[in-house]
Amino acid sequence: MKLYIIKQKIKEAPMTQEELDALLESGTDIDNINEEDVDIQDENEEIDENLSEENEDAIMPPPADDDHKVVAQLDEVTKESELKASEVLEIISNMSEEFELLFSLLDEMVEFLNHQKEIFEKLHNKFPDIKTFKNELDLIEDKINKINEVLQKRDEISMRVMSVFEIMQYQDIHRQKIERVINIMRALIKYMNKLFEGKISDEERVGSAHYIPGDNKEVVSDEDIEEILKQLGV
Repeated sequence: MKLYIIKQKIKEAPMTQEELDALLESGTDIDNINEEDVDIQDENEEIDENLSEENEDAIMPPPADDDHKVVAQLDEVTKESELKASEVLEIISNMSEEFELLFSLLDEMVEFLNHQKEIFEKLHNKFPDIKTFKNELDLIEDKINKINEVLQKRDEISMRVMSVFEIMQYQDIHRQKIERVINIMRALIKYMNKLFEGKISDEERVGSAHYIPGDNKEVVSDEDIEEILKQLGV
């Protein structure tokens, strides 16, 4: 048990020769060390390892594949939104032209009905006893009034169409903002590449070693501790 505790103490922090001698001379203190301290240390090390793994997973960036290329995705968003906005604007433009054509036809109808109205007014004035002329005149006036009610909506419809065009302009503003973000990101990428650029090309640079002695070793191995204890006669 004493040997195990000494190993744990040395692993916790590197000791000088004087500190190791003092630890060995104070044998009573070592015997009084509770095994729970060692268990707590093991639990703390396990917790630290778990936290390290969780932090590593949390900060691990996504793979640099087609699904995670940020600039490419933003380009795709702006392209699709611009395409859909163009389609909507084209539909609204066609509707506006159709409304104008409809209103022009109604204007022609009103002009024709006004001409018919003048004719039947003359006939009615000349032949007041003939009810047919009066009925036709009333019918024509009714149609003219209804068509004029529709024509009064022309300005309102035109204003609504223009408001839709103005709203769709905000989409273009958002597209420009996204493109600005893309340009900033591309500038940052170029800056980072320039910042980490070396004088030696990647083809001429020596490859990194797959394993360097000591990478996976602790500061003091069990064999080193055993050798130290043998030299001290413990």
